[in-house]
Order: sequence, then C-alpha cells, then structure tokens
Amino acid sequence: MNFKLIYIVFFGSVFGCFAQNDSLQNPYFKSYTDKITTSVYYLDTSNNFQLGFNSQGQKKYIDLNPNRQEQLGIALSYQFVDVSFGFSPKFFDVNKDNSDSKLFSFNTRFYYKKWMQSFTFINQKGFYASEEGFTVEFPRMRTTKIGGSTSYIFNDKFSYKALVNQNEWQTKSSGSFIPSFSFYYTNLDLNDVPNSSNGDIYVFSLAPSYFYNFVISDRILIGTGIAFGAGINDIDGETSALYQLDLHLKLAYNTDRFFGYASLNTVNFIQNDTSAERLNDNISTFNLSIGYRFDPPKKVKEVYDKVNQKIGL
Repeated sequence: MNFKLIYIVFFGSVFGCFAQNDSLQNPYFKSYTDKITTSVYYLDTSNNFQLGFNSQGQKKYIDLNPNRQEQLGIALSYQFVDVSFGFSPKFFDVNKDNSDSKLFSFNTRFYYKKWMQSFTFINQKGFYASEEGFTVEFPRMRTTKIGGSTSYIFNDKFSYKALVNQNEWQTKSSGSFIPSFSFYYTNLDLNDVPNSSNGDIYVFSLAPSYFYNFVISDRILIGTGIAFGAGINDIDGETSALYQLDLHLKLAYNTDRFFGYASLNTVNFIQNDTSAERLNDNISTFNLSIGYRFDPPKKVKEVYDKVNQKIGL
C-alpha cells in the first residue's frame, strides 16, 4: 500500500479547500454551518469489481464481490469540514459469518466558496468470485482504495450540502450543473490467488453531472443527481479508456435541531470493452442517518475564530 498517496490526497484537500462563510443569507437554502451537526448512521457500503479477460479466444468475466459488512458510524460537521467514521459490529446477522472479513471506511469533504473536495478511504478484506453460477471464496484477498473528487457548483441557489449531508437545508427547489474531476488509486492484494501479484489501479475521470433538490414541504426534501463522464484507467502500466456513471437519491426530513434521511449513491467506473483485460469498479452506499444540531462550546468557537482571523478560513 502506498501511504504517500494518503498524505498527498488528504493534506492536499485540507489545505486547498478551506471554506469561507458567506455572510449573506441565501433565500433558497438555510445554512447550519455555525452549528455542530452530529449524527449516527447505518451504512451498507462495498467496493465491487468485475474482471474481464480473454481465455481461448473467448471473453470471460469474473465478479469479485466483498463479503458484506454492514456498519454503524458517527459523523461530525462544523464550519468547513465533514468527518465520519464507521465500524462493523458483530451483532448484525450479515457480519456474524464473516469473522475474517474486514471493512474500514473514512470519508470527508471540504468546501471553499463554490468548490467542493471529497476524500475517500476504503480498506476491505474477504472476497468471493462468481462466474456462471460458480463461486470461489478468497478470504485473504484485500483491496485498499484512496481518492476523491473535485467539483464546482455553478448555481448559487442550489445547496449541495443539503444533498450529501445536513449542514444546509434547501427551502426552494433548485438544481445545478456540477462538473467533477475524480482520481482514485486502488491496490488489489490477491493473497489467495496462486501465481498472482498485487495490482495497482489508477483512475482519472471527468464527469459532467446535474443535481436537483425537490422541496416537497418545509420539512421534507427529495434530492437527485446523475453524472456521466469518461476518463482513463491504468492497471499496472496498461492504459485504457473508461466511462463513469454516478447515481444519487436522497429522502430527508429536517427541523432546526433534529433531522433524518435515507440516501443511496453509486459510483461506477466501466472500462472500455476493447481492452484485452478490464476491471470494472463499483462503489455503492446505502445510508440511514438521524442527527442533532447544537451550538458549539465557547472554547471551540474561540479557537475557530482565532484561526479564522490569522489565516482567513
């Protein structure tokens, strides 16, 4: 695993994407960035792969699926940063039979005016491969993914935060065109596969997207989004074209203190069929969350204000 990539991506997003508060109130959404937003959530997430290769002149495909690991987690948001941590408790039935399987995920976002930077880290162990109804288990197989996306939100009336978290709430329906540049590095550690070596995968893509928040009432919102783009995929030095397809859906309930939502997100990197070998990549996430907002402690606010005065967050 290349730890340098963690530092480059993470600290690059931290120092490059500090947010600035807009003192003007936007009538299309309400901001809660001056509050500390806490939540607990249930998360069902996975990073699946489809391996395509030529065998005796025929194209073959194998689906590499991680053993499912449902998670509980906590999330914290204040001013410019969102941070969440999840773990897989054994009392979930789906986790009981996967004693050797591991899943750790870390996600954060940073905002600067109309720019948004996301960072994702996923480490999972325990896979099974399926082909034409035949299944083989690989309990020691491990994947590590590091990366994120840089996005620009064109419409000032649209709240991206209302879609991805609860730091803001859309009060009037609005949408926006949002282009995104994504970069992901994935390390495949094929411990259980004989005569195999680790694989390093780099993905670069540019995806135009459109998002829209439908305000059903003062307290209910439906958020939607779709992205379709293209890029390049590098697998151990072999480069090929790929396509990106993202889908987003959210149903949310909100008050100034309490909130709750359910969201479904998928990120799909689909490699060109003309590649001799291909590795399609899918990241899917289902999230149920309930949370509470409160005023920050005086000490926390004082520290933030001092930092803001010195470096102009």
